[in-house]
Amino acid sequence: MIALAFFATLVNYLDRQTLSVVAPAIRAEFHMSNEAYGYVLAAFLLAYAVSNGVSGPIIDRLGTKVGYALSMAWWSTAALLHTFAVGPWSLASYRFLLGIGEAGNWPAGVKVATEWFPAEERALAGGIFNSGAAIGAIAAPPLVAWLVLRHGWPAAFFLVGLTGYVWLFVWWRVYRTPPGLEAEVSAPPAPAWRLFRTRFVSVFTLAKVFVDPVWYFYIFWFPQYLSSVYHFDLASIGMTAWIPFVTADAGNIIGGWITGRLVAGGMRSEVARKGMVAASCVLMMSAIPAIMTTNVWVSIAFISIATFGYTSYNANALAFPADVVPKNMVASVWGLASMGSGFGGMLFSWLSGLLIDRYGYTPVFIGYGIIPLIVALLIVFGIGPLRPLRGFESAMAAERG
Repeated sequence: MIALAFFATLVNYLDRQTLSVVAPAIRAEFHMSNEAYGYVLAAFLLAYAVSNGVSGPIIDRLGTKVGYALSMAWWSTAALLHTFAVGPWSLASYRFLLGIGEAGNWPAGVKVATEWFPAEERALAGGIFNSGAAIGAIAAPPLVAWLVLRHGWPAAFFLVGLTGYVWLFVWWRVYRTPPGLEAEVSAPPAPAWRLFRTRFVSVFTLAKVFVDPVWYFYIFWFPQYLSSVYHFDLASIGMTAWIPFVTADAGNIIGGWITGRLVAGGMRSEVARKGMVAASCVLMMSAIPAIMTTNVWVSIAFISIATFGYTSYNANALAFPADVVPKNMVASVWGLASMGSGFGGMLFSWLSGLLIDRYGYTPVFIGYGIIPLIVALLIVFGIGPLRPLRGFESAMAAERG
């Protein structure tokens, strides 16, 4: 079951990363500045932000099977529509539609991990399905570059978009709710406003305002960084832009595995999760030395450490909702918190384009190296204890039997 969530996430990132790889070609054809490209990215993230707040509660109400299928169908269709872009405005419109659909992947994936895995294994399970993002980011540069060079950028969007329909066919035939959990996971979730008023959800949302734009910067801007600063052509980007996402994939697995081992060894899960989050945030600070070097391979090495840190952080953060709310509300919590991801990503994507146009990449890399410190403080000291939220204790106690 977690393999299905892994492949959905892989498809999600193939669809998302296609634009990053074709950006040099499509920007030249549409005469787009860095700031205009930032607006296109912001359109995706605006939709992503708004849709997260809606998709999580909807998936909790519809159930994992139907909710995940609807999300995949929406974003795969939006990905296909990119084929027909004729300028920045149409491209931004299709990115907006893509953001609406793609927002459902993580609330649904969190539900899969929560329904099928016990608490001590959820960080690793979350890391496994989230590693699809890194694999997608690894596969996209060589695959999409080959498609563009052979068939042109419209065909790249079209062929990548088709992969989601293959997943839909398998998902609908295979996925099922674990035996004995049908009544629990189908119970109506708490209203979104009630969840958002809790300290946990509000601070978790604020943390995602800052942490997820770090990742978005690497997935959206890294190929362009190689092109602009080191003058890589499309073929060279295809051969190198996947490297930081190999370490990102390792971070998903290793970060979740270490937490699981610490919990199995007797450490409280809250201490293990928060400790790994803090260590991961320190690794993300590698963005600063990445821009201080003039050697492209040294820069890529430091960026790779930063992406490892982000995915290690995220593997543990994916387990947070199930620590504090019942299973029928985890998608709502993740979706609401991920509104911060979308709004923060939208703001920082625009700022990134503006700063790069005016000052180059140096201040942007330094900023994304400092931001993880804010995130670590919010998670360790601001979010509160990772235990059942007040008002939800009885539901979780009944769940645990």
